[in-house]
Amino acid sequence: MNRLPLIALLTLTACGGAEQPADTQPSVSVTTTNVAQGDLPETVTAYGTAAPSLSGVQTISFAQPGQVTALLVTPGLAVHAGQPLLTFAPAASARASYAQALNALHAAQVQENSTRQLLSQQLATADQMAQATKSVADARASLQGLSAEGAGQASTTVTAPFDGVIATLTVAQGDRTQPSAPLMTVAKGGALIVTAGIDPAQRARVSPGQSVSVQRLSGGAAVTGHVLRVAGALDPKTRLVSVDIAFPAGALMPGEAVKAQIATRPVHGWVVPHQAVVTADGAPHVFQDAGGKAHQLPVTILLSTDKSDVVSGALDAARPVVVDGAYQAHDGDRLRRGQ
Repeated sequence: MNRLPLIALLTLTACGGAEQPADTQPSVSVTTTNVAQGDLPETVTAYGTAAPSLSGVQTISFAQPGQVTALLVTPGLAVHAGQPLLTFAPAASARASYAQALNALHAAQVQENSTRQLLSQQLATADQMAQATKSVADARASLQGLSAEGAGQASTTVTAPFDGVIATLTVAQGDRTQPSAPLMTVAKGGALIVTAGIDPAQRARVSPGQSVSVQRLSGGAAVTGHVLRVAGALDPKTRLVSVDIAFPAGALMPGEAVKAQIATRPVHGWVVPHQAVVTADGAPHVFQDAGGKAHQLPVTILLSTDKSDVVSGALDAARPVVVDGAYQAHDGDRLRRGQ
């Protein structure tokens, strides 16, 4: 039997069905994004607290000793102009001082009238008349001063001087107070500021008018404000430079702790996602997609933030930059688009 055709057939079949060598070139799954030149602001980070500004606070106090007989507000309460805050009763000693001043005025007026009659009879001099008139004026001024301080009233109801917030409350109902002791402070609505501290080495980079992103440490959306004032000396307690920051009315409450990011000078260069810049293997570099392969390019980091970096280097604007997968890639690796 002639087996040559069968052998030839088997040989042909074996050769035709042989698999091609597999492509062993490394590949990495990545995501990419376009790259372009742009600006990002350099920032100075500071931490501080929202508090009333010095020009937006009024302290409630009485020049007379007395007692808080009714307290109608609590710390942090929003109040309107004219709203009752507390009732204050002057001490007995204050009322006695008012009565004495009233009696002194009456006595001075009697003396003035008597001196005037004597003068008309040429039994008193003009100097004596002038002295009697001065005594009346002095007694009246003393009485008016005590009256303005509430000494002559059984009780006084204090009202809010403007729309605002009760910033501090230093008394409780029933407390007896000393003369001129602060009872509470009222902060104007919209007069809150953030006072934050920056390192003295960063003082020259911060100036009034710069934009600030204010973030509550307790969480929530950031609010945008601006620098009002930069101190010219160190705070004696913190040894930092105090920066006052204004923000929209109602955005924060007194006492809230915040993180402030002050935007200083703009930095220009290639703006790339932060995770696209590889720093783990020596000099910083990025990868660009060059026809489906990773092309490594050295860069210099000009500015680094949590989201984006500004770099300089010989990047090609027509080639996407590798983002996710950049730390797994090597120069020349095949790139597979991740899902």
